[in-house]
Amino acid sequence: MTQSDEPREGRHTLAIGMAAGIAIGIAANLARKAAVQAPTLLAGEWDKALAAEHAAALALFDALERSDASDTRRRTVLLAQLKHAIGKHALQEENAVYAMMRDRGMPEAADHLNHEHGYVKQYFFDLGEMAKDDPAWLPKLREFRTMIEQHMREEEDDLFPRLRAELSDAQNAHLTRQMNKEGLKLA
Repeated sequence: MTQSDEPREGRHTLAIGMAAGIAIGIAANLARKAAVQAPTLLAGEWDKALAAEHAAALALFDALERSDASDTRRRTVLLAQLKHAIGKHALQEENAVYAMMRDRGMPEAADHLNHEHGYVKQYFFDLGEMAKDDPAWLPKLREFRTMIEQHMREEEDDLFPRLRAELSDAQNAHLTRQMNKEGLKLA
């Protein structure tokens, strides 16, 4: 090998290393997305999967309510986890389930649920702006939880069963696939 070949070989090695790094990064991101979406996928059909996500969100609320005001870091981390979980969940509902509700003659219900998602964002904003050791923080969180639980009950006990009954088995399976596709976007 001549001296003039060394820079070319070095650039070739660098290019291979960069390509390998990019491939590993993409694979790691896809694996992370699969891991985040796996509980939803494993729960089965769309309504069961959303109910499982509701339960997971309530578990995060439980952890937040058990947190001590002096542990502001834990509250910050748990609130971020809750915000991510509910954000992914909301995207699935808004882009698949509520859209299907509108198509199946339930536009008022879909719009009502979508409207409530705006208040979810408001609660996240308010809780994010408040000091995590503020005495008003935990009451605000509990107010948020009450609103979320009412929203969940309306979906699980009334609106989702009505939509499921409106759809054929093939349409329910399609909705499940669409919902999971949306979830992977934010997983």
